Amino acid sequence: MNINFSKQELAFQTEVREFLQDYNDIDGFLSQGPVWPQVRAMFSAMGERNWLALTWPEEYGGMGKGHSYEYILWNEVAYARAARNPLSSGVVAKSIMRYGSDEQKQTFLPKIRTGEVHFSLCYSEPEAGSDLAGLRTKAQLNDAGTHYVLNGQKCWQSYAQDMDFLWILARTGKQEDRGRGLSLFICDKQTAGITVSPLPTVDDDQLNEVFFDNVEVPVAQRVGPENGAWAIIGEALADERHIQFPPGRVRRDLEEMVDWLNAQGLGDDPVIRERMAHLVSKVMEAEILGLRVLEAMEKGRNATVDAAMNKIVHTLTCQDIPRMVLDYGGPEALVNGYRPEQIWRQSIMETIGGGTSEIMRSVVSRQALGLKG
Repeated sequence: MNINFSKQELAFQTEVREFLQDYNDIDGFLSQGPVWPQVRAMFSAMGERNWLALTWPEEYGGMGKGHSYEYILWNEVAYARAARNPLSSGVVAKSIMRYGSDEQKQTFLPKIRTGEVHFSLCYSEPEAGSDLAGLRTKAQLNDAGTHYVLNGQKCWQSYAQDMDFLWILARTGKQEDRGRGLSLFICDKQTAGITVSPLPTVDDDQLNEVFFDNVEVPVAQRVGPENGAWAIIGEALADERHIQFPPGRVRRDLEEMVDWLNAQGLGDDPVIRERMAHLVSKVMEAEILGLRVLEAMEKGRNATVDAAMNKIVHTLTCQDIPRMVLDYGGPEALVNGYRPEQIWRQSIMETIGGGTSEIMRSVVSRQALGLKG
């Protein structure tokens, strides 16, 4: 691997850092829900600079930049603790570009590009979990052929309480069709029959469950062909691998925890310093793996295994850093609201985001090591 950012990319990195000086106090990366108005305002400011469309083709109003620009942007945003990358400008927009109708492109892409509208992904379900091919939410075409009627339940949706639209994966085929019987829909969250209920999480934020009770969705709001969603969501996931787990987050975690230990007068303890040195190597490993994912995508290589390894190391490091402070920091490190305790609780949630660590280990063992079982 040999990644060296160009002068233009480094200049963009400097520009992003200067921009983020006005948003350093948002702290929306660890817990976005409580500060969503500020995060939304930041996204709008990014939209004014066209940064939400860095890699979009110019024909859709984008800047036509390479993956590296997206990586730089969201890695710096993660380091600043400002926010996570919006799903709207990535998964949703890029799927609409590939598979959406002209009407969908004209309606949604300009508003996504400027940060005016935002989406929550409605994929997971209580009985399906990570097995999306087994989901049960049903979309039945009405007799007139004008609307689908949605019934079912989604679970663990991020940010659904604040988003404008839902990006819904639903079954239009038979249950035994598995992934071959799924379709994608765009639905205004205010549509009659939709109920969003909070699921409080250990990090003082929330996920959500979303209920659909005879929700009518026009056929014109289906994205791509009926029963054709499996390929669409697979391609969309591949688009986002380089920004799913930015290493800037773990570097910031380590820096904050070192500062905290030094403030407690513990920074010179040889046992703690040895543990810190180990964590520095883990942070560097996360940074290298993040760059390896980027390199694979820049060269058009399949990044599935690289992304899975990155996810595993990233989430383990997220937990190892605050655990070190909890081990040596005494009662002060356990006080609710203090940074070490906050990061520890949030790191637990990190292990299930973007696919559980167990699923990622399975990807690595099967696709990289050739193991079967």
